[in-house]
Amino acid sequence: MTTLREPPAAGTEARAIPQTLFVGVTVAATGGPLALAAVYVPGVLGDASASAALVAVLAAALFVPALVVWVGYSRQVVGPGGLYAFVEAAAGRRVAQVQAALWVLSYLLYLVYTITYIAYDLLPSAFPNLGSVRPELQMVTALVIAAVSMAPLRAAVAALAAVAGLQVVVTVMLALTTPGSQSVSAGAFAAHGHPAAVTLAGANTSILFICASLPLFLGGEVAGGSVAVRRGLVSGWAVVAAVTIVAAIGIAAMSSSVLSSAIPGVQLARDAGKPALAGVVGVGVALSVASVVVAEFLALSRLGHALTGRSVSGLSRLLAAVLVGGAAASLANPTRVYEDLLKPSLVALWLAQLVVFVVYPRLGARARGWRARDVVLAGAGSALMLFGLWSTVVNQVTT
Repeated sequence: MTTLREPPAAGTEARAIPQTLFVGVTVAATGGPLALAAVYVPGVLGDASASAALVAVLAAALFVPALVVWVGYSRQVVGPGGLYAFVEAAAGRRVAQVQAALWVLSYLLYLVYTITYIAYDLLPSAFPNLGSVRPELQMVTALVIAAVSMAPLRAAVAALAAVAGLQVVVTVMLALTTPGSQSVSAGAFAAHGHPAAVTLAGANTSILFICASLPLFLGGEVAGGSVAVRRGLVSGWAVVAAVTIVAAIGIAAMSSSVLSSAIPGVQLARDAGKPALAGVVGVGVALSVASVVVAEFLALSRLGHALTGRSVSGLSRLLAAVLVGGAAASLANPTRVYEDLLKPSLVALWLAQLVVFVVYPRLGARARGWRARDVVLAGAGSALMLFGLWSTVVNQVTT
């Protein structure tokens, strides 16, 4: 079992994260739930919108093998290396370094273009008056995310957990707001139209859970070690999966005009005559996406520590400079930055995750020989990552 070599920030201890807060971090990182319900899931349903709840159930089922693989790794490896340490334990350092290089490339790009996405797309769509101050909004967003990410670890994860709780509450409120959602609840779990459309929507929804692996890089700082990490990861993901299924019942009742809007959750609240809720959803979606960026920042700093031995605090300052500097540089052409960086970032992400699943059977083989169960799990996880790669190339689904 690997552990963090030094405290990540002044005044914190190596295992400063209680399991409850770790669950909150996992909820925040997995989507988060409000962004899934209000933006991403409606955006990938296509012709399967009337079967949205069935799609959400299928998505959760398709993701279970990936989750089980991560849990399997975490029984033996817990520390700042996260997925890199998993691959190193299974296949050696050279393969792990390739995986880490792809993963770092993906999330460094993500840090830059997601700030633009929040400032230029999400917030102005929810609050049109902000359209005239997008450059200022972008810089403020970058500075706030950097400040939260560089805060003492306990404060940063507490903020993520608080936002996670807010997202769950607002998502449920949004689900209850959908006109006729109760009358279509049974139908939302049935297949309508061509089964291929439902299957495709389920797979596209499933890959939206991929950032649930980010909390694994905090594993060396979770009180309770491996057991707490595994329980927290499964619990946090289960909360998001359940909330997504509940929200999908309402999504099935959304009109085509709502589903095609920039932020369906905001448009739904507006059409229901609830402007205050629309505002809360708009802010909540931005916080949901920003929380994933904070989780990525924390993961990158820990991975950097595992790779180089440099202090987490020093690496955090470097990442903050990349984040703020990238936000400033992208002001020259924000739209082009988002369009140019999104696809390579996602391609690198799916390739990095694919390595994790492909080598998984070797972890068990080193201790007890090859097992069919490990091969099946690795195959299912790898298939989902390959689908993510295909979907990115063909459809450019956003995670």
